[in-house]
Amino acid sequence: MKLSIVIPVYNESETICEVIRRVEQVSGDKEIIIVDDGSTDGTRDLLEGYKKREGFEVIFQPKNKGKGAALRAGFEIAKGEVIIIQDADLEYNPEDYPALLGPIFDKRADVVYGSRFLGGPHRVLFFWHYLGNVFLTTLSNMFTNVNLSDMETGYKVFRRKILESITLKSNRFGFEPEFTCKVARKNFVIYEVPISYSGRDYSAGKKINWKDGVAALWFIFRFRFFD
Repeated sequence: MKLSIVIPVYNESETICEVIRRVEQVSGDKEIIIVDDGSTDGTRDLLEGYKKREGFEVIFQPKNKGKGAALRAGFEIAKGEVIIIQDADLEYNPEDYPALLGPIFDKRADVVYGSRFLGGPHRVLFFWHYLGNVFLTTLSNMFTNVNLSDMETGYKVFRRKILESITLKSNRFGFEPEFTCKVARKNFVIYEVPISYSGRDYSAGKKINWKDGVAALWFIFRFRFFD
């Protein structure tokens, strides 16, 4: 199966080249789709060098619209049978791809979530972030009737056919609860696998904050009852 690896990027000049290098090392038939979401820190200049390289597609959003909008732009041109979402900040390691792809390649799953909370090695960081993740995941599970351990994970892998069955709307981090609600509603088969996680703090450029957590609450309700 050909893989489409979609990398949304916003102001990640310190990490994007290393992320791309690690993704390139993954064996198999693949295309790498990079969507720059209006970066202002020099990331766009670095990505110019990948525009003409074989196996790459680079999209430059005219302004910052958010992760969800960047992902939709990447999904629109994806040609692979399986899509992998890869963050650009080195928190998630492409060495976990074999574990993430296993349930799809052996036809057990339509969607695979890489869980940070199922026992993989991870950096110890913020308790309140962890508690917020548990709360949002639990609430999402109550409304979707699935038993995920990490709804907010950045690693989501899925068959391309899923994009033909759902319409995504969220522009920022609301993508996570929206995607989860819609694949659960369509009764796609979802698996979780443990992944490693090298979380970073705000001094290293972490972008999600408490406002996004509050917004996630609204999106969980919205896409369960009003969409």
